[in-house]
Amino acid sequence: MDNLMYEKKNAYEVLASDELEKAKVFCEGYKQFLDYARTELYASEYAQKEAAARGYEPFEFGKKYSAGDKVYFTRSGKACVFVHVGEEGLEAGFNIAAAHIDCPRLDIKCNPLYEDGSLAYLDTHYYGGIVKYQWLTIPLMLCGAVYTRDGSKIDVRIGEDEGDPVFCITDLLPHLGKDIQSKTVDRAFNGEALNVLIGSAPDGEADKDKTKTAVMKILHTKYGITERDFQTAELSAVPAQKARDLGVDRSMILAFGQDDRSCAYPAFTALMDKKKVSKTAVCVLADREEVGSMGITGLRSSFMYDMLTDMCLSAGCNPRKAFGSSSALSADVSAAYDPAFAEVYELKNSAKLNCGPAICKFTGARGKSGSSEAGAEFMARLLADFDQNGVMYQLAELGKVDQGGGGTVAQFLTDRNIETVDIGVPILSMHAPYEAASKTDIYMLRRACDVFFA
Repeated sequence: MDNLMYEKKNAYEVLASDELEKAKVFCEGYKQFLDYARTELYASEYAQKEAAARGYEPFEFGKKYSAGDKVYFTRSGKACVFVHVGEEGLEAGFNIAAAHIDCPRLDIKCNPLYEDGSLAYLDTHYYGGIVKYQWLTIPLMLCGAVYTRDGSKIDVRIGEDEGDPVFCITDLLPHLGKDIQSKTVDRAFNGEALNVLIGSAPDGEADKDKTKTAVMKILHTKYGITERDFQTAELSAVPAQKARDLGVDRSMILAFGQDDRSCAYPAFTALMDKKKVSKTAVCVLADREEVGSMGITGLRSSFMYDMLTDMCLSAGCNPRKAFGSSSALSADVSAAYDPAFAEVYELKNSAKLNCGPAICKFTGARGKSGSSEAGAEFMARLLADFDQNGVMYQLAELGKVDQGGGGTVAQFLTDRNIETVDIGVPILSMHAPYEAASKTDIYMLRRACDVFFA
C-alpha cells in the first residue's frame, strides 16, 4: 500500500548530498555555456567546437556510416544535428532529443541607425513573445555577426566584458507618466518604440547627423563596417548581465535565455559523454522555435530529416521504417508554479521547482489546439526507464485549461511518424530578460537524457 498514492517530492528532501553536489558542479558548466551562447549563432558554434573535441566529424552526404561513428551537421550556422550511430543499426530507429537554442530578444533592423534629439539609436524588431516593458532600462549588449560583401564574417560582442559599454532602452519618468499609466499594458508599450540608445557625443566635423556619424566612425574603427553592412548582419540586443546563482542557498540560476538553453545543454552534454549507444542517438539543436519553427533552420524544415534519411539510404536501410521505430524527447521548458500569480495555475497539474523536469503529455492551447500528444504506452515505457534509474520527474501542464497555453517542436517530430513527448526544466519568469530555474531540475534533465540515450 506504500505506492497507492502519488506525491511530488522535492530534490533537497530525497537526494543524497553527493548527488546534490553533482547538480551544482554540472550547473557551473551550464552557466558558462549561457554566458557564451547569447544567440543561436554562438550556441551552435559552442556545440560544434565541443563535438569536434569529442571526436565528432562533419557529416558527408552519401557516405555510409556504421556503429560507433559520430557525425554532426549544421544548417546556416544556427542549427545543428549530432548523431552517434548505435550498435543496433540505423533501421532500428533513432532516439532523438530535440531542443531549441533561439530565445526571445530584440533583433536589430536592416536599416537601424538613426539620430533624434542629438541622440543615436538602433531600431529593433522584437523576436518571439516578449513582455515589452521588461526590456526598458536594463543593461543590454549588442551581439551577433556581420557578413560583408567580400564574404567575410565579423563577430560583434559589445557589452559582455566588465570594461565594455552597455546599451539600454529608455523609459518615461513617473512625473510625466499620467497618460501612459492610464493605458492597458498592451497599448502603453509599443514595439516600434523599443529603440536602443547607442550614443550621445556628436562628431564636430560632420555636417549633419553628427551623433550618428560619430557612432558609425567608432563601429568602423573597431569592426571595419559601414552603415551599409547592417543590411547583411544578424545582430541582436540581449541582456548584458551574466548568469548568476539565485538565492542565499544558491539553489537556482538567474539568467537570460534559459528557455530553451536549460534543455539544450543537458541534452547535448548527455550525448557528448556517451561512449557507445545501443540505438542511434541524435541531438538536434534547432532555431526559430520562438517564432513558429518556420525557416530553413527551424524544425519545420527538412534539414534533420534529410541528414537522417541520407544516412539510412547510404547504409541500405529504409528511412520510413527507421522513423517509425524512433522515439523523441521534445526538450523544452515548462512554466513553474509561481505563488505570486497562483490564479493562472492549476496546482495539482503544475510543475514546481526542485521536483525534476516537467513531462507534458500534450501541450497546445485550451482544447489541446496545436499540440501532439504522447501515447500512454510510450509514456509507460519512458517513465519505467526513469523510475528504474532514479530519475526525478513530474507530470505537468502549462497553466489552467482556458488561460492560454503554448507549443513546442513536438508536433514537427510527430509529423515524421516519430513517437514524441515533451520534457523540460520548469521556469519562473519565462520569456523575461532574466529567467529563473532550479539547479536540481537542470541536472535531472541531464540524467533523464542519459537514460534515454542508453
